[in-house]
Amino acid sequence: MCGVTGWTDWAPDGPDDRHREATLRAMTATLACRGPDDSGIWLSRHAALGHRRLAVIAPDSGAQPLADTPDTAGTGPRAVLSYNGELYNHPELRRELTALGHVFRTRSDTEVVLRAHLQWGADAPGRLNGIFAYALWDTARQELSLVRDRLGVKPLFWHPHATGVLFGSEPKAVLAHPRFRAELDTEGIAELFALPAAPTPGHGLFRGLYEVLPGEIVTVTRGATRTTRYWSPGARPHTDDPATTLRTVRELLADTVERQLIADVPLCSLLSGGVDSSAITALAALAAERTGQSKITSFSVDFPGSADRAPDAWRTGADAPFVRAAADHIGTLHTSVVIPDDDLLDARDAVLRARDRPGWGEMDASLYLLFREVRRRSTVALSGEAADEIFGGYPYFHDPAALASGTFPWLHGRTTPAALLRPEVAAEVRPAEYTAEQYRRTLAGAPRLAGEDDGARRLREVFHLALTRWLPPLLERVDRVSMAVGLEVRVPFCDHRLVEYVTQVPWALRTPGGRPKGLLRDAVRDLLPPQVTDRPKSGYPSTPAVRYGEVLAARAQELLADRQAPVFELVDRELVRTALAEGRPLPSPRTAPNPVGGLDHLVQVDEWLRAYRVGLR
Repeated sequence: MCGVTGWTDWAPDGPDDRHREATLRAMTATLACRGPDDSGIWLSRHAALGHRRLAVIAPDSGAQPLADTPDTAGTGPRAVLSYNGELYNHPELRRELTALGHVFRTRSDTEVVLRAHLQWGADAPGRLNGIFAYALWDTARQELSLVRDRLGVKPLFWHPHATGVLFGSEPKAVLAHPRFRAELDTEGIAELFALPAAPTPGHGLFRGLYEVLPGEIVTVTRGATRTTRYWSPGARPHTDDPATTLRTVRELLADTVERQLIADVPLCSLLSGGVDSSAITALAALAAERTGQSKITSFSVDFPGSADRAPDAWRTGADAPFVRAAADHIGTLHTSVVIPDDDLLDARDAVLRARDRPGWGEMDASLYLLFREVRRRSTVALSGEAADEIFGGYPYFHDPAALASGTFPWLHGRTTPAALLRPEVAAEVRPAEYTAEQYRRTLAGAPRLAGEDDGARRLREVFHLALTRWLPPLLERVDRVSMAVGLEVRVPFCDHRLVEYVTQVPWALRTPGGRPKGLLRDAVRDLLPPQVTDRPKSGYPSTPAVRYGEVLAARAQELLADRQAPVFELVDRELVRTALAEGRPLPSPRTAPNPVGGLDHLVQVDEWLRAYRVGLR
């Protein structure tokens, strides 16, 4: 993967070229972790593009920003592209474009994207199969296009201002421009405290910062900005019988995994011992064997003492026995990465800097440490992320009370960190009303199918909620934490063809016999040992060690004693003091049970406000 950044600006006057170049280089430098292999910039009167490259396809070519060859008048390139992503159908598109007369200068998929736009214009993104976020400057039209993949696997932020826009793969790139300031308004406070587990699509948390929506194009010209949706899964009748449905899911998944094995650098699989990651790993192993590639390398995460931890509603047991069973059955070269408690504490600052916002604490830190270890041996990793969202694996899909709760189902019965806001802050933010309004707006966008009964209609709504409000923060977490160490994580279950197909399958076919993810389990049953195929959903593990919580508790006490602690401009100091004195956990931003999740959030918010010098509006 890579990092993109830049701006458009039609101001009649402004900084000289030397200052503009220095600013662009500073913005680009913030993304060095995303692209450790190369760096480039492109500047014109009204547009600037910066790029950091992680070389995965054609490492010997594909330097960016990539400009088309000069036009016949010799006045410069027709278009310039700064691209972050992987295009899995680039061989087919390259052949098609070559037949249409295009002459390629590189082997990179970046040039395929550039020439697709030259050939098909705004229709080009709909022809791409992959994960991507990119900026394309059309020199003739003086027009910038910001484009994001259909599921939003790759991020792209933008900030409109009076004479143009700033943009970047991560907020840190936009923050490096002197025009943008780190500020938090009432909506940002609501996002941070009321909806950390269901963030509003397109909201960049910082005041005035937005995110290009999944499946969207933001087009910027002089004095005008417009957004266009080029994809949504929609709603249509499913007419395939059970056998055809099962076969189609298997074929789509197998084709997706094989496409995503394309890389000119070492590739591995993330293996948790659940059916999702195990299916991806098994299909990858089959494809590798068929094409004469080496054995698949796999990695898992573990903690000291995890085998002694009691199961709960989120974690049905330790991963290790299932990981071993899957790895042995598939025949991978497997490594278990065991993460000591002190390493988690040491990684906190790196994770905050990676995410540019408070996140999920030790779960982010352990993922960062896992990815750091993986990166020592691989540049690309396959993940089982997103299977639960499209096949219906999470508990809330199967909980009648959650489905009927009238809010985001995963928030049913939960208290968010908004309960800790100071009374005057809560009165201005109105977190309950904000949550209700966001829920209403999201439901209004859910696809509808005429003739569906109430139960089917509600489940279609919940799948829409899962794809638009639950999945995005998970994908954002994986992207930002993996790219912090220069690791590209691919997500086969986010292939748009698979999503389009599975989201139309009736609930009874997706969960045959009432089994969560039964359709997926049956589609890959011949690939895996039974204990892995039929393993109940078990969430990402958290550390069972007590030291992590003890250190956070001590840090919280230090904050209570600090009269200048910025977090208490938002949070009620006495509510926190009382809860800690009584031994009660603070409300957590996460839905998974975690006794220190609330402490983590409190401390992280304070660290973020200080580190990013966030102003409160």
